[in-house]
Amino acid sequence: MSPASLRVPSHRRRVLAAAVAVVLSAGALAAVGPVSAASAAQYPSWSDVEQAKASKDAQQAKVTEIQALLQDLTEQASAAQRESEAAGTAYQTAQTNYDAATLEQQTLQQQADEAGRTAKRSEAQAGQLAAQLGRASANDVTTDILTHPSDSGDLLYELGAMSKLTEQADGIYSQASQDRGVAQGLADRAEQAEKALGALADAAQAKMQAAQDAADRAQSAVDAQADNKERLEAQLALLTTNEQDVEAKYNEGVAAEKARQAALAAAAAEAARNAAATSQGGTGGGAPNSSGWVRPAGGYQTSPYGYRVDPYTHYRALHAGVDLAPACYAPIYAAHAGTVTFAANGGGYGNEVVLDNGGGISTAYGHIVDGGILVSVGQHVEAGQQIAKIGSTGWSTGCHLHFETRVNGSAVDPVPFMAARGISV
Repeated sequence: MSPASLRVPSHRRRVLAAAVAVVLSAGALAAVGPVSAASAAQYPSWSDVEQAKASKDAQQAKVTEIQALLQDLTEQASAAQRESEAAGTAYQTAQTNYDAATLEQQTLQQQADEAGRTAKRSEAQAGQLAAQLGRASANDVTTDILTHPSDSGDLLYELGAMSKLTEQADGIYSQASQDRGVAQGLADRAEQAEKALGALADAAQAKMQAAQDAADRAQSAVDAQADNKERLEAQLALLTTNEQDVEAKYNEGVAAEKARQAALAAAAAEAARNAAATSQGGTGGGAPNSSGWVRPAGGYQTSPYGYRVDPYTHYRALHAGVDLAPACYAPIYAAHAGTVTFAANGGGYGNEVVLDNGGGISTAYGHIVDGGILVSVGQHVEAGQQIAKIGSTGWSTGCHLHFETRVNGSAVDPVPFMAARGISV
């Protein structure tokens, strides 16, 4: 994963470096993730570098020091990014396990309910036959034979018929008992599966939080690298060349880059506002309907919710959302107002945003392009607000949005869910 795949856009490298060049003379870099045992690095100031040029030995020592600091910055950022990727994969696995278990539990419950209805029908049929036999019992037939011997042929036939009915009754009672046993067995399995869901839900939530924390640590490492790398390289140039005014030129370049990036950000924000204002509900975004929902992106649905052979892994697995495929870099909109609870690497989901939409409902948006997450954790967004850009990160074979609707943390089919809220996906 490149630094650009983290939450903060890569242009911050130069913007953040401006303050560092002026203020930081011996700042400490907090250790990140798996390198937390390392002592905080002390970075040389420009005056340190200027003084080192007075002595050849001091100059070489300072060159070696700066080269080591640059290497350490790279290693810390890479290690933190690997940790973030691993945490994202663990989250995605836990969420998938929870979604699959929830779907299995719901299927078992539906089967148990149907088996229960079948058992009731069988028991009702057995009860009706028992009542019929009670009204014309074998004892009554025997009495007729003794009191009306002249009609014994007909009565013996009636007795044989009663014997057949009794055999049928035994079969119906046996079937009713079997049906009740099947229903009870399915109900027990559904109950056990439901009990297991709590632990799976907790695991998915914990893994998601761990993935977000790891992504934040990785971003800190990338920020530290961005804050210091260019300044250290400029100081290295001051030590190893005869170029004059390196610090002044460096600071001028930082200021110019900062102004350029600010102008680009303002232009992008204006374009996003214009796009949101002009987009129609049928293509994604736009004004929310009376239920407060919008379509999260344009494009056709390319893969529905349900089990399938995953085109990336080639294994059969639950596809817990629907895929919408507009163009690469197309806008992704918040389907409903909510608060950002996740904005980081989600393993197979790629770069992902999750919104808590209230009432136990959340929505998830996956495969966002590197650098395309436009929101941060804790931020409140409105329905139809652009939150990201379409990409193909994670387990993806082409640009698209993987969109999930979750109830109490578990994915449900977005098609009927959104249709009930007046939105077609």
